[in-house]
Amino acid sequence: MKWSEVSIYTTNEAIEPISHILHEAGISGMAIEDSADLEKKREDQFGEMYELNPADFPVDGVIIKAYLPVNAQHAHTIKNIQQKISELPLYQINIGKNIVKVSEVKEEDWATAWKKYYHPVKVSERVTIVPSWEDYKPESSAELIIELDPGMAFGTGTHPTTVMCIQALEKTVKHGDYVIDVGTGSGILSIAASLLGAEQVTALDLDEVAVEAARQNTALNGVEDSVSVKRNNLLEGVDGNADIIVANILAEVIVRLAKTAAQTVKHDGFFIVSGIILQKKDFVADALHEAGFEIEETMIMEDWTAIIARRANERV
Repeated sequence: MKWSEVSIYTTNEAIEPISHILHEAGISGMAIEDSADLEKKREDQFGEMYELNPADFPVDGVIIKAYLPVNAQHAHTIKNIQQKISELPLYQINIGKNIVKVSEVKEEDWATAWKKYYHPVKVSERVTIVPSWEDYKPESSAELIIELDPGMAFGTGTHPTTVMCIQALEKTVKHGDYVIDVGTGSGILSIAASLLGAEQVTALDLDEVAVEAARQNTALNGVEDSVSVKRNNLLEGVDGNADIIVANILAEVIVRLAKTAAQTVKHDGFFIVSGIILQKKDFVADALHEAGFEIEETMIMEDWTAIIARRANERV
């Protein structure tokens, strides 16, 4: 399959709205090169590795790189993305230089390029993410290994939103639990839930590429018997009382999902949400309260927030 890389030179302020535009356009992966990242101080709590090369970042502003399959609709999709970005100033959003470049990327080149940057990373007390080509030996019998082979569609699983979800699952999953993973992507959270003791996990995603990737990754990690991957739009038509629902998606989607989640998770069950920029933390928390959840813990990593909420009230 041929892929194109859409590179957008913009501002930090425009990251979220442009990301939303790109996701609506059907991108299968995204990377953000923010010049501000070079100045950030990071905590090295679990041995995470942050090896940033200044040559990979713009002098100022932000470069958003998104990846699209090259198909019959490709030219129309690019034009639509450019038009929607150009309209953002109408909503008082500074888009900066707004330089958009499109280039072709071969899938085999992508796979080779990833290997330079992707190494084993311990993301919680027990979970370590390891690339499939690395020969890694666990430090203890309690360490849980998630193997991933990142391709065009997904990254390394070490983004702050993913890391916080894994840490939240480690705090909440009990042996025998039923977990629903909404917007599963690579399937990493479903794999983590299974390894942490969940008896049954349902992994949901609307993107066919994600569904296939999640199935491959669950097989790679030997949890395909406990993790069921399905193509589905959020929680539509999902039956059963989940002990935990985890959703690493956009803040606006979490807000829309909150009441349905409250009807799907058990009394005293957990709703773990992430993908929330700091500025929208209260916006999401208010929606969770309104849906009948109580906030158990708010986690913050860099500019991102995750929330562990418990359904304590009667269903709405």
